[in-house]
Amino acid sequence: MSLKMRKNKSPKPPGACPLTECLSVIGGAWTPNVIWHLRAGARRFSELRSDIPPITPKVLTARLRELEERGVVSRRVMPTSPPSVEYALTDLGAELVPAIEAIVEVGHRLKEREELSVGSELSDG
Repeated sequence: MSLKMRKNKSPKPPGACPLTECLSVIGGAWTPNVIWHLRAGARRFSELRSDIPPITPKVLTARLRELEERGVVSRRVMPTSPPSVEYALTDLGAELVPAIEAIVEVGHRLKEREELSVGSELSDG
């Protein structure tokens, strides 16, 4: 016996769903970390690599280019010898910081719950 497919009564999402758009920006691997480390000010590529040790140079380059194309990060070539490049959040990028901070807060609470759960399992056994 197969179940009849029920019709979805939720309204259809608007054309270009803002939630999907925002998550497509911050959902990339290491992207929240890049935004997190740029929130306090401009950083050079090597500084970001140091801030996020597990990230590879290839992935960091890809994330920075992606964020620059989307208007979240600005790239500025410094007139030094040799030239250096600084990355900073744009005004739009800065608007993502409270969302990233909120995710971090929820992450802390989730981690605490998990640690409490594991701790109680260990004491019960």
